[in-house]
Amino acid sequence: MSPTADHPLRYALVNELHARPFPQLGVPSHAVYLAIKEPADAANRNRAADLAHLNALLMRHGAAQPQPGASHYAGVIGKHALKWESHTEFTTYLAFAPGLSKRPFDPAEAEIFRDDWVAAAPGKRLAAVSIRVEALPENPDDINPQLAEWFVPESLVCAWVLEGAAVIAGDFRIDPTGQMRFAVFVRPGTGPGRVGRIVQRICEIETYRAMSMLGLGRARALTQRLNALDPQLSALVAGMTNEARPAEGTLRELLRVSSELETLAVQNSFRFGATGAYEAIVTQRVEVLRESRFEGKQKFSEFMMRRYDPAMRTVKSAEARLNTMLERAARAGELLRTLVDVERSAQNQLVLESMDKRADLQLRLQHTVEGLSVVAISYYAVSLAGYLAYPVGKALGISKEMMTAGLTPAVILAVWLMVRRIRRGFH
Repeated sequence: MSPTADHPLRYALVNELHARPFPQLGVPSHAVYLAIKEPADAANRNRAADLAHLNALLMRHGAAQPQPGASHYAGVIGKHALKWESHTEFTTYLAFAPGLSKRPFDPAEAEIFRDDWVAAAPGKRLAAVSIRVEALPENPDDINPQLAEWFVPESLVCAWVLEGAAVIAGDFRIDPTGQMRFAVFVRPGTGPGRVGRIVQRICEIETYRAMSMLGLGRARALTQRLNALDPQLSALVAGMTNEARPAEGTLRELLRVSSELETLAVQNSFRFGATGAYEAIVTQRVEVLRESRFEGKQKFSEFMMRRYDPAMRTVKSAEARLNTMLERAARAGELLRTLVDVERSAQNQLVLESMDKRADLQLRLQHTVEGLSVVAISYYAVSLAGYLAYPVGKALGISKEMMTAGLTPAVILAVWLMVRRIRRGFH
């Protein structure tokens, strides 16, 4: 005999789980939900460990096991139908069964997930939800005494959903057994598929709310670090106008601050991005409930506006502040690099002026040397020319002194013209 043949309702539930993403819950019934997440780097976790943990639960009840590498599973364990899913950062277990305990939110209903099995999970418990599904009385006001008994009045959330198909209530408080309680009062005639979707939405709201709140802790730690870096960055920018402070030293300090800001951005970018995505899912899941007010009590959307939205705004504020400081550091770096370039240009200008002065001195020295060279060359040239001209002068009756005096200007002019022509040839 099939393990589900003696439970036709559960058999139908399992078939429905395989055919559609949402379970079908009858009235009355109860559901127990569990979400598990690894504390660090959950997106890159060993998913085989998640599957092994699921198999350990199935083996306890002799249930069929999923295929290796599966990302979702639906089956029967004991009197419960089980739906398991592997998400990007966490895994979820939803177990539900017909019937209700006489004791509201009886801890025994959650024993399907035993404490030792939960403790052996590859991660920590992210969310644990106990949901009680029962029929809505003819007079909806009759549920008020139950709400007052089950939930904390100060944080009670209660609303009609899906055009009056059901009333859902909860207080988002964790009871002594570690469960968060919700009650669903279903109007007669509401189909089991619709009830299943309501339960699924409640579980998703709580899971994604918890996941998005992980960003709040990161935002608070980031804010503390930014509070320390902001004055340093402001002081560096203000010190750029101090001419006595070297720009290159300021640039090194700015690079240190910028490097730390970039590190913070890398460390928090994934979590902040995920927080924004989870927040959008929470908002969407609340909207699709299409809730309306019940007996003047606060709706889910009002609770989120008061208790949840401020936390999300804190995360967005920290992310925006980090991006703003990164932009400020980048602009300051550009200004400092410009200042360093200006200082180096001024230094290069001084070097060029010094080189011009040295070149001018060299040119003057060269001219002086050239003049002395003309005199020295002319002296020896006059002597040589004298030896050549003496016999001619003697024949003409011209003395040696007169011959030398006559040759000197001509020789000097010839030497000067020769030196000038050589210099022009070099240029």
